[in-house]
Amino acid sequence: MNSTSNTLDVSRETLDRLKLYEQNLLKWTKKINIVAPSTINDAWNRHFVDSAQVFDLRRPDAEKWLDLGTGGGFPGLVCATIASEKAPDLEFTFVESDTRKCAFLRSVARELDLKLRVLCDRIENIQIEKADVISARALSALPNLLQLSQRHGSDNCQYLFPKGQNWEEEVELARKKWQFSLTCHRSKTNTEAVILEIGNISNA
Repeated sequence: MNSTSNTLDVSRETLDRLKLYEQNLLKWTKKINIVAPSTINDAWNRHFVDSAQVFDLRRPDAEKWLDLGTGGGFPGLVCATIASEKAPDLEFTFVESDTRKCAFLRSVARELDLKLRVLCDRIENIQIEKADVISARALSALPNLLQLSQRHGSDNCQYLFPKGQNWEEEVELARKKWQFSLTCHRSKTNTEAVILEIGNISNA
């Protein structure tokens, strides 16, 4: 891990947990495709720092966080690790359909001593969660993402979706079917990327 680890505003204990998580990611990725191999050499910036900035945008009064298509744990498992220090009462639920990635998430959560739920199922099949924060990274285009997530949000749910350079096109397409409030936060790790903070979702 390089010196960019110092860019995270967390305690030494939390940083050590995240380092242990990174070690597990590298080990498991040699066996199964947890993340794209092309991102491994810069995993700390591409995945960990990138995910940590999502946690910084959360509603401070949130009690339930739902992460959809969690995959290797980004942003969900990074946010849960930071929350163990900064918001210990925040409950996390991950949804991931790949059984191998579910095994990875549960293994890392046990090793980091994190209390969370991993639902190994398709998003369409899970029971309604009524979460206060819903996140998803690299899961689907925004119109479909809103379709998948909207029914799982509480009345004042905050939706946090990291998006790449085509985010404006995705927003334009989504507005043809949905009405929603939108705040765009520029990514700290990619000048072309943003984190979309969405609320008040309803059919257009």
